Amino acid sequence: MDAFIAYFSDMPTLHRSGLLVGGLAIFLLIENAAPLFSLKTYSRVKHTGLNIFFTFTTILVNLSMAFLLVRTAQWVDTSSFGVMNWMSDAPILLTALVGLMLMDFVGAWLAHYVQHHVKWMWKFHLIHHTDQHIDTTSANRHHPGESVIRFVFTLLAIVVVGAPIWMIFVYQSLSLVMTQFNHSNIAMSKWLDDALVWVVCTPNMHRVHHHYRQPYSDTNYGNIFSLWDRIFQTYIVVDNKKLVYGVDTHMEKSEVNDVGYLLKIPFLPYRPHIEYEDEEQL
Repeated sequence: MDAFIAYFSDMPTLHRSGLLVGGLAIFLLIENAAPLFSLKTYSRVKHTGLNIFFTFTTILVNLSMAFLLVRTAQWVDTSSFGVMNWMSDAPILLTALVGLMLMDFVGAWLAHYVQHHVKWMWKFHLIHHTDQHIDTTSANRHHPGESVIRFVFTLLAIVVVGAPIWMIFVYQSLSLVMTQFNHSNIAMSKWLDDALVWVVCTPNMHRVHHHYRQPYSDTNYGNIFSLWDRIFQTYIVVDNKKLVYGVDTHMEKSEVNDVGYLLKIPFLPYRPHIEYEDEEQL
């Protein structure tokens, strides 16, 4: 465990970059070999290019604010504040597991839930939902403004958890791989998904969150651990092959494939969710 902590306490930038690029490459290859939805219905090159642009803006935002992560981690350490510090007498593996789960809850699940229920935050987050062909590149399709919002929730998570720098890097590394995984366009065997989804968020679990209309888009918010959706009763199971990706207020391809327009959306008039007479059953 000491070697593990030492590695993540000073995780090389090259290794973090390799995790991002390597994860994308591996999941893209698997998608190509075993896709759930056909890859022939859209230009994969253009789709990937647009999402990679937003991936780079996410990286730039995170890099520009990284010093705040370090300062916050130093503060909780010197102040002995947060759950991991209060569990200092517990076994390190238990402390690490609790810390990781709470980082996922505050930094991912709660951040995601709030963005769906606070109007001005939703206007930033909906750029992620305008993707009409969800795959592993969709994972970091975030407006720069949303990247800032998520960063603030990560800082809050560090304070609540009392996370040391090694835990922050463990969380960020696992979070990155899991979001690439659960957004991937992979046809998973039912037996495998049924086993994994008891613990982690799988593609079959998360896809319904990207269905184009409510209430389905307000379910399955999780990123790493699936239990948060089970606890807060936002977990559902649907037939993934019936899903239609996107968000009903922004279905025009001329809008959702235009990077300039996507960047402007949060500053344009709010489009309220569409009310439907019929109740959709997936």
